Amino acid sequence: MIQNNSYDADTLHEECGVFGMYDFDGADVASTIYYGLFALQHRGQESCGIAVSDTSGPKGKVLSYKGMGLVNEVFAPENLEQMKGDIGVGHVRYSTAGSSTRENAQPLVLNYVKGTLALAHNGNLINAPQLRKELEYTGAIFQTTIDSEVIAYYIARERLNSQSAEEAVRRACQRLKGAYALVVASPRKLIGARDPYGFKPLCIGKRDNSYIITSETCALDTIGATFVRDVLPGEVVTISPEKGIESDMTMALPKEKEARCIFEYIYFARPDSHIDGVSVYASRIKAGKFLAQDSPVEADLVTGVPESGNAAALGYSLASGIPYGTAFVKNGYVGRTFIKPKQSSRESSVQVKLNVLREAVAGKRVIMIDDSIVRGTTSDRIVRMLRDAGATEVHVRISSPPFLWPCYFGTDIPAREQLIAYNRTIEEIRQIIGADSLGYLGIDRLKEMAEGLPICTGCFTGKYPMEPPKQDIRGEYYDKEIDLERKMSR
Repeated sequence: MIQNNSYDADTLHEECGVFGMYDFDGADVASTIYYGLFALQHRGQESCGIAVSDTSGPKGKVLSYKGMGLVNEVFAPENLEQMKGDIGVGHVRYSTAGSSTRENAQPLVLNYVKGTLALAHNGNLINAPQLRKELEYTGAIFQTTIDSEVIAYYIARERLNSQSAEEAVRRACQRLKGAYALVVASPRKLIGARDPYGFKPLCIGKRDNSYIITSETCALDTIGATFVRDVLPGEVVTISPEKGIESDMTMALPKEKEARCIFEYIYFARPDSHIDGVSVYASRIKAGKFLAQDSPVEADLVTGVPESGNAAALGYSLASGIPYGTAFVKNGYVGRTFIKPKQSSRESSVQVKLNVLREAVAGKRVIMIDDSIVRGTTSDRIVRMLRDAGATEVHVRISSPPFLWPCYFGTDIPAREQLIAYNRTIEEIRQIIGADSLGYLGIDRLKEMAEGLPICTGCFTGKYPMEPPKQDIRGEYYDKEIDLERKMSR
């Protein structure tokens, strides 16, 4: 079978989505995990997997299935029907560290002296190379190139000297530096852990006599579960029929040191999710309103670049009084297997994904709202498409500040020299993308957007919540993609 991985180098990508479930009544959970992953598909379209076990069956037996592709491409009804088990974890992946191969698909299933663990992880560890080296020198043999396997090894090691699986998870997490949202299924417990900074989201839900731990609340809505609460930064939660939800806050930091990824609110999360009590949709509306207040311009139409630009565009319209309208039609069927056109061909990858509604923009001054500009290669094409469709002016507004620094915590913002904003003024960027005017969201607006929650602004300011690694730890996969993009743009 020929496989092709689509990669849009001018769009941000997030690492992963996780979903864990434990049905205390003993019903099978695989099909519900499938629908949960379906709701989290936006967090990763590269690979996915599910692992389940029966808490009343043999202790070491875990059934797992994973593969490359979208959730509905990888799983067929017959796969799910064979996966009998009342506890399990699922995962959707986009790689920022570790190559794009089936071996690197999650969940990881680990058989060791104390039983079996299934683990799904979202985030990037900045000390993964050191931890991996440490394990290799004590005889560990790795099957993958992802830092999630490092976490699994440490949990297994710590379990030998711990009273419980959750204690082993906590002790392993104390060795980790960076971003992680973990879901672990042990033989009789579902465990969730969130890094002390709270970079990545994680929440708890309940449906009948089942508990769920997952990345976003939209996955709870999809399966008809009720939101219970967020897993707090630095918290390890353990869910079991005997004790319900238990909490360990040993690793928690003072609240002011927390550093949530602001891009969950700007771009990554689905707009119908709530993260740490804040509506993602409301955050995006706010960002648009702030843009209208801080970067006003006279125009006839405000439109968003689908999907993440839409809510911010509506916010801009509400604050400015300029009508909001749809100017783009998006091809919803361009998935992971989308083949990027060669430079020599007439098809543009942007035009395959987006088309402009000529009737909506012809003869009009258009304000186009997008969530970010990474390299600028997409923005200039979209501006040109609007002009070709008859827009008399195109004013670009971005619902985030300019990227000036890379991210080491699970967002694939590249090295500085790859960023269009590096060493350029806003006026120079405006000229490159061909807009009549350009405005970015101010850094001071980000905290308001997140309703005062402590956030990470490292990619905008270079001030990271922890000391960044000396070398880029995001893996050779990313460099290969950069290299591929360079070759294609020649």
